[in-house]
Amino acid sequence: MNRKLRMGMVGGGRDAFIGAVHRMAAGLDGLVEFSAGALSSDPEKAKASGRDLFLPSDRIYTSYRELFEKEKARPDRVDFVSIVTPNHTHFEIAMAALDSGFPVMCEKPMTFNLEQAQMLSEKVQSTGLLFGLTHNYTGYPMVKEARALVASNAFGKIRKVVVEYPQGWLATPLENSGQKQAAWRTDPGRAGASCCVGDIGTHAANLAEYITSSQIESVCADVASFVPSRKLDDDANVLLRFTSGAHGVLHASQICVDEENGLNIRVYGEHGGLWWRQEDPNSLHLRWADRPRETIRTGVNYAHLSAAARAATRLPAGHPEGFVEAFANLYRNYARTLAAKLEGRTPTPIDSDFPDVRAGVRGMAFIQSVIRSSDSDRKWTDVPHSESERRSEK
Repeated sequence: MNRKLRMGMVGGGRDAFIGAVHRMAAGLDGLVEFSAGALSSDPEKAKASGRDLFLPSDRIYTSYRELFEKEKARPDRVDFVSIVTPNHTHFEIAMAALDSGFPVMCEKPMTFNLEQAQMLSEKVQSTGLLFGLTHNYTGYPMVKEARALVASNAFGKIRKVVVEYPQGWLATPLENSGQKQAAWRTDPGRAGASCCVGDIGTHAANLAEYITSSQIESVCADVASFVPSRKLDDDANVLLRFTSGAHGVLHASQICVDEENGLNIRVYGEHGGLWWRQEDPNSLHLRWADRPRETIRTGVNYAHLSAAARAATRLPAGHPEGFVEAFANLYRNYARTLAAKLEGRTPTPIDSDFPDVRAGVRGMAFIQSVIRSSDSDRKWTDVPHSESERRSEK
């Protein structure tokens, strides 16, 4: 295209955290410009937030419906919409965006429940519009290198997966202090069936499925809420079985004192394995049955990396690349794919490498299955895969 893609945003105004990250990530490669927004459900805050971000006055909207109605009538309408609101609003906003003809990039978890996720998936299919989901940890170069190594059979058949996401920020009843992020995440009316599993457990599950290219088939879960009076879970321990035959363990917790964002994964095959941790994202540690351990590093000057890892790498070796850059890789791939669709071209496989509506449905199926497993006396609960299986779960 001979211009930048224009992005509209719903949510992400004053006092929001993730909206600013989306705007930074979307703009990092110069492919996208932030053009319009309905940045808060509070009309006055929406206006003030738009002024804070120097949006033109006629493109500051006080509701997402106003944004969609007025933007679709403009010759310079936005090309897609980024949704960065709390969980319970994702579905209605995404459906309205698609009905108005706007492609969508959405925060996770995709919807409030699995039924909504399936309906949204059907809407995406019927409209043919592009849909992206920000499971941003898949954007790291070394995560893509890990996926490529597993796919190349470097480790032989995968036997075991251990994935963890410990945090400590909800070790106390922070939601009672008025802290906005804690308040909605621990509220069943806004977060859905889960806090911990929905917020970070889905990231861990998505990472495991992405690296192994195998789906979680069934779970055996123990979910708990340790902080008194908290209505949703703050800790989860889950045994996993994958469609490939691998077994695994997923641990997600928000009450592990002094942990920050300790997402990490270990994958073990017949001949070797790997270890990656988000707090040291430039390093991928490899383990072998017949030779010493290796550590490989990211860097644009490292020709030995896979094509996907090289495409996701921005800086020379030795320069740290982090959260925003990984997030930006998702937006870059989404933008390139959307530009190709608008021009009638087929996007490349590398550009098409970002989570889509199917990942969103998988995430909601995982949350539902983990909560059901924890509430059940059964040892194992199946995670529905096919469309017919998901409908039978309703």
